[in-house]
Amino acid sequence: MRTVIKIGTSTLAHATGKLNIRRVEELCRVLSDLKNSGHEVILVSSGAIGMGVGKLGLKARPEDIPGKQAAAAVGQCELMYTYDRLFEQYHHTVAQILLTGSDFRHEDRYRNFQNTMHRLLELEVLPIINENDTIATEEIKVGDNDTLSAMVAVGIDADRLILLSDIDGLFTGDPHRDPEAKLIPCVDTLTPAMLACAGDEGSSLGTGGMRTKLQAAAICMEAGCEMVILNGSSPALLYDLFEGKHVGTRFLPTVSKEGENA
Repeated sequence: MRTVIKIGTSTLAHATGKLNIRRVEELCRVLSDLKNSGHEVILVSSGAIGMGVGKLGLKARPEDIPGKQAAAAVGQCELMYTYDRLFEQYHHTVAQILLTGSDFRHEDRYRNFQNTMHRLLELEVLPIINENDTIATEEIKVGDNDTLSAMVAVGIDADRLILLSDIDGLFTGDPHRDPEAKLIPCVDTLTPAMLACAGDEGSSLGTGGMRTKLQAAAICMEAGCEMVILNGSSPALLYDLFEGKHVGTRFLPTVSKEGENA
């Protein structure tokens, strides 16, 4: 199975912006084990700007584009150094790929991305993807890694996209505000009501939220790719998911891989 796994800033880092060492170490161990069992794993990792904020000792995420780009330049180095060091312990080689929205819109660059990804997977490398925040502007950026991970999953013909978040899945309401909100275990159709209760904001360090996750689900479902929202605070839940247990919220494809109705 070819799986894209996206980890958000709120899962990757503490509220200070500094790395959540215990969680990232566990994530890398679990992903290495899944690769060892024969799965193809692609990681889309947020966190460059957030980690840059922490390393630079800034009090808050910059609001201006040059400030964000500077924080990303510092944080991306720290992010990849950490992944390279942790995955090397389990004898897995990683590769860094930085993308912008224009890479998906430009035919030749998109094809080059696909060719590179397929060759890396043939070589049993674990690709780690992020938006190229050091050069991204409003005109060329994707904007959030939920959408980016969906575009990656579709582009490389993945079987499943897993979004690791700070919430158990999609609920009937905001579980932080509504104690009666219930987890929705499976979605086969995205309804206006779901979009209405999704909200807009992510964490103070990240850019996503439930709305971007539902947008990612729509991209995947329409392309024949399953998507799952899973709580990233316990990376071991990935084992349960891969073993077929009911965890998180599954978004089922509305079409098959061949484009027929599912």
